[in-house]
Amino acid sequence: MQLRVLEDSGGFELLVRGEIVLRHTPDCPAVVIARGAPVVEMYRGNFRIEDNPFDHLTPREWQVRPGGVELLVEGNPVARITLGDEWFTVRAQDPAADRLWLSLYAEAGETVWGGGEQMSYLALNGRRFPMWTSEPGVGRDKSSEITRQMDAQGMAGGDYWNTNYPQPTFLTSRWLAVHLDATCFSALDFTDPARHNVEVWAGEARFECFVDEGPAGLVQQLAGRFGRQPELPEWAIGGAIVGLKDGLGSLERLERFIEAGTAISGLWCEDWAGIRETSFGRRLFWDWQRDERRYPDLPQHIARLKQRGIRFLAYANPYLSKEGSLYREAAEGGHLCLRPDSDEVYLVDFGEFDCGVLDFTREETREWFAERILGREMLDIGISGWMADFGEYLPTDVRLSDGSNPMEAHNNWPVLWAEVNAHAVAKRGKTGDAVFFMRAGFSGVQAHCPLLWAGDQSVDFSRHDGIGTVITAALSAGLVGNAYSHSDCGGYTSLLGNIRTEELMQRWCELAAFAPVMRSHEGNRPDENLQYDSTPELLGCFARWSRVHAHLAPYVRTLCREAASSGLPLQRPIFLHYPEDAGLFAVQDQYLYGADLLVAPVIEAGATSRRVSLPGDRAWRHAWTGMDFAPGTHEIAAPIGQPPVFYNSDSAHATLFSGLKEVLAA
Repeated sequence: MQLRVLEDSGGFELLVRGEIVLRHTPDCPAVVIARGAPVVEMYRGNFRIEDNPFDHLTPREWQVRPGGVELLVEGNPVARITLGDEWFTVRAQDPAADRLWLSLYAEAGETVWGGGEQMSYLALNGRRFPMWTSEPGVGRDKSSEITRQMDAQGMAGGDYWNTNYPQPTFLTSRWLAVHLDATCFSALDFTDPARHNVEVWAGEARFECFVDEGPAGLVQQLAGRFGRQPELPEWAIGGAIVGLKDGLGSLERLERFIEAGTAISGLWCEDWAGIRETSFGRRLFWDWQRDERRYPDLPQHIARLKQRGIRFLAYANPYLSKEGSLYREAAEGGHLCLRPDSDEVYLVDFGEFDCGVLDFTREETREWFAERILGREMLDIGISGWMADFGEYLPTDVRLSDGSNPMEAHNNWPVLWAEVNAHAVAKRGKTGDAVFFMRAGFSGVQAHCPLLWAGDQSVDFSRHDGIGTVITAALSAGLVGNAYSHSDCGGYTSLLGNIRTEELMQRWCELAAFAPVMRSHEGNRPDENLQYDSTPELLGCFARWSRVHAHLAPYVRTLCREAASSGLPLQRPIFLHYPEDAGLFAVQDQYLYGADLLVAPVIEAGATSRRVSLPGDRAWRHAWTGMDFAPGTHEIAAPIGQPPVFYNSDSAHATLFSGLKEVLAA
């Protein structure tokens, strides 16, 4: 980190490899200090967070000191900036100060990305993004009726910035990235084009800086910083994972998928541990042991499926229903979070049933859950993967065994949850074979979670909560080091009369086929919604696109190797390979699948064509007609069954890509 004095303005700059990160002048001070007065309310994973800070200090004076800069108010030091090679820290002198605002340098016209997994916007310019893991909400659009109704029912509507997986890291089109190394509440604020503002709920903050010649190198640096994922196993990319929750009836229904010619790699039965009915819909019984009534002789069924090349997947989360036997075992073992004022277990309302929260600050608890549940109840009976759900619900007033502040532990909870799952898999020697997938995350989850899924989208085409958000989710998460993402094919959340249409089901198949994992979901209200085996037409649609997905496995395997060695994600923003074209910086409705495939899914209801941006200086070949299209913007025909997909005819995989048309038509 280089300190440069500005003689003309009486200020200074901090630079990394020649790029300005922070500029301070008396007229535009870089740091503000205060004390906070937070109000935090949680209801079923939805948070209302407010603050009334006071005792603000705005230091305008400064002095160079060994190793950094001292900031002063009326000659009195109030904060210190300490410099490292490619990092700096800001620390308030007053131990009672617990709020910092930093104004980082921005160039005119600079585009910004990052923030973890964002659902609504890939380019973050012009908006503020709180960094707090939570339920993302239903609708996520304050102008929509469904969002208004869900807000009225318990703060559950959400907004554009709500996400299961925030991360206080941003990248800019100067090919600079800045990461706040903290788990406390923070916010990335890009509403002022003249500066990048960061709000930190702490008295000290450490910022790491990364610079590269282009975006691909920058993403690789970030992947190296947070941890690259191993290659996905062959079985996970070689066909579709069919999600059914019908007890042993799931096995019978699976046969219909097989008879229809579906390429199947797995059967996912989230109801393996039992179900309960709530006003939200069909939920699971959160006691992570097989339900012998719904799945008698499950280990034997799993073994027979595996002999046929089909893996069995299940479900777990880091909470235990107080009605279950594992809850009693956990309570007796001291594995559950406690109330702040007593030794009673802290119970959380998850929607008409209460659960205890596993206290993962205890090593004994992490080991107990990994061995007792994920090991003995799941891996040891042949389960090859699971949805490792939730992780966002740690209340801010629990008592943790290590004495840590839950306001700082909250964001880190998904990382601890990922560690527990990864540890269980490693203990059984299954790393790279068993696959768990998560929706929740924060900085560092990349080192432990092998696969993301985009969470609980609404079963529609809505702008902020529908099918299109899974593209933005994959692209944004990929920029901060998550190589693999996928979604619930068909969507999940069906409320207030919003149900699946045949068109949505078909379009989601087209999208899911061009993700590393293709997995269907029956949703929260399966009896009220179409399923992929509801009609012969839908079953045929799913089967066709599963074969397309399986056909691409050799290409995906190459991309997995690249991801494991370099950290580059499989689904990539177009600008990642074409950074010279600023017109591509905000494109979030199409993506590169590796470097050689371009996918432009149809994500608007009723659309039979769409505009597609073809980058670079060479022609792109249309996968379904074989026609070559010059670089530029084109209106491409896109009837159902033919989403715009293009490939590089010079690719080493061109022969594979040219066979897509025949596979789809078979």
